[in-house]
Amino acid sequence: MKTGDIGEFEFIKRLTGDCVINTSGIVRSIGDDAAVYDPEPGILQVLTTDLLAEDVHFTRKSISPGNLGYKSLAVNLSDIAAMGAEPRHAFVSIAIPNDISLEYMDEVYTGMKELARIHDTNILGGDTTSSRSGLVINIAVTGSAPSNNLLYRNAAREGDLVFVTGSLGDSRAGLHLILNDLPYTGDNEELYMAHVRPRPHVDEGLFLGGFDGVHAGIDISDGLSSDLGHIADESNRGFIIYADRIPVSDNLSRFCDNYGFDPVKYALEGGEDYVLAITIDPAKAEAIIEEYNKRFEYPLVHIGEITADTLHQLKEPRGELSDLLPGGWDHFKS
Repeated sequence: MKTGDIGEFEFIKRLTGDCVINTSGIVRSIGDDAAVYDPEPGILQVLTTDLLAEDVHFTRKSISPGNLGYKSLAVNLSDIAAMGAEPRHAFVSIAIPNDISLEYMDEVYTGMKELARIHDTNILGGDTTSSRSGLVINIAVTGSAPSNNLLYRNAAREGDLVFVTGSLGDSRAGLHLILNDLPYTGDNEELYMAHVRPRPHVDEGLFLGGFDGVHAGIDISDGLSSDLGHIADESNRGFIIYADRIPVSDNLSRFCDNYGFDPVKYALEGGEDYVLAITIDPAKAEAIIEEYNKRFEYPLVHIGEITADTLHQLKEPRGELSDLLPGGWDHFKS
């Protein structure tokens, strides 16, 4: 069955069940021209939006509809996590080509709702339209946090230590498997899943935002070399990254051995890992690390420092320094 068989409004009714996860503060959800909710006093609101377009961000043959829905929301929740905020409400706009079935869209929304439940996030509305060129999913997410908890890109300070909350490069390896029709089995399965079903580090961002020694934050969506460059440039600072400290998974190491790639290059330039990169006051780092590592299975990994100059540099194990150019994804250059 296709959307044209039931019409836009019946389609909306079909998908809107179980969209409100947390009723606190909700005045009106789906069903009016706008959703209405009551923000908390003394809390700052944040808003992000991200768009996934077929044949740019995904192909239907390489990702299940459930994973597509999950990832569509995950990339937005990751932006909220990077701010040290808590996600609250999502608004989903979709453009659907006529060759997609209702059952396919049911599964897309099932994937979204699965992740929304994990992070207590309501789906409060959006928009629907037809598409003549492919499936497009655009999601906007609101979040909130006390003002002193928010992490900004421009808040890094000279001498700050740079940490990441997870391994890097797996998603790029998963994309390589997809683009080259390589098997997703065995060690490759986790690499594939890292690309099609990424985990947003929401709990990590919320936890780190609660420490005044944590200064700047960003999620790794375009590659470490590019995203850490955004923190440095916005803060009018530079950085040094240690090549031998960049965390890579055992699966990525085996993948790179098998196909002749450099795992450090994959980690620096991969993108879509959705781990967080943060900067921490060195005087407070030890206490923050201790508390963080009690809470989370994967430890904070120290990979570099923020410098007074504006250079972006990579330090090799034998001490050689080289300029680190942004090598991640750029939608208008890549």
